[in-house]
Amino acid sequence: MESPLAVSVAGLRLQHPVMNASGILGSSREGFARLASAGVAAIVTKSFTRESRRGYPTPIAVPLEYGLLNAVGLSNPGAEALPGLVAEAKKHGVPVVVSIAGGGVDEFVEVAGIAEEAGADAVELNLSCPHAEGRGLELGMDPAMVRRIVGAVSSTVRVPVLAKLGLSDRILESAGAALEAGARGLVLINTIRAMRIDVWAKTPILGNIVGGLSGPAIHPIAVRVVYEVYAEHGADIVGVGGVYDWETAVELILAGARAVQVGTAIIAKGEQVISEIVDGLRRYLKVIGAQGISEIVGAAHRR
Repeated sequence: MESPLAVSVAGLRLQHPVMNASGILGSSREGFARLASAGVAAIVTKSFTRESRRGYPTPIAVPLEYGLLNAVGLSNPGAEALPGLVAEAKKHGVPVVVSIAGGGVDEFVEVAGIAEEAGADAVELNLSCPHAEGRGLELGMDPAMVRRIVGAVSSTVRVPVLAKLGLSDRILESAGAALEAGARGLVLINTIRAMRIDVWAKTPILGNIVGGLSGPAIHPIAVRVVYEVYAEHGADIVGVGGVYDWETAVELILAGARAVQVGTAIIAKGEQVISEIVDGLRRYLKVIGAQGISEIVGAAHRR
């Protein structure tokens, strides 16, 4: 008998709706093992580019009382490492989603092809990093560019393509462009461009000056974006942004997400937060008398 938590999103069949967010334990054999042990429904890798990237100078992360500010700089070993890393991730028996970042259409297409060849079950196009110049939010806030990138990748690979979009005034247009170009689903939202200043040193705290804010502070924004995009497009959505417990996960699902990703909470609480959220979702469904997750997806719209 299938679990009431089982759900399909963007062509992926998941045992439950909780996975890690890109960049969290998604770049090494040890990280994959920790995620699998924690019980994620799918493993999402960190973002890979064609060439290796060293990332930004330290400090790259600042813990805050309301979340995390980080500017890693898309550091990664490059696409040549994907075959080995994907093979390691696949050993754990859950879908593997490879996140990809690029500076243009050709790079996204090339790395997506390598990811598919390596055995990825889906690719997540990072069109929203708030601090990687020319490789993130600038792309995702331009619906025409979103259409070009997603269309080129979708026409090249056979695995599902998800577009990860960030906060912008054109989020609804970009979401529509991604879906029309062939994206099977959307990942909403990425971190939000932000910074902190050390009042005693009188200098920005992050090595890159500006980074991305994640965690509880951005959760209401993520809920609003998921709600509006679902209302406009009815798409398969993976909600991300401030998922800290089962209630914040449920909020995103009620807004329209079919699955959620967890990032900052894993750093703050440890990867056991995954099983805590899954257990909470199971109890919630039982209490409200729902037979499965699909019954509550977008339920906040049914008034």
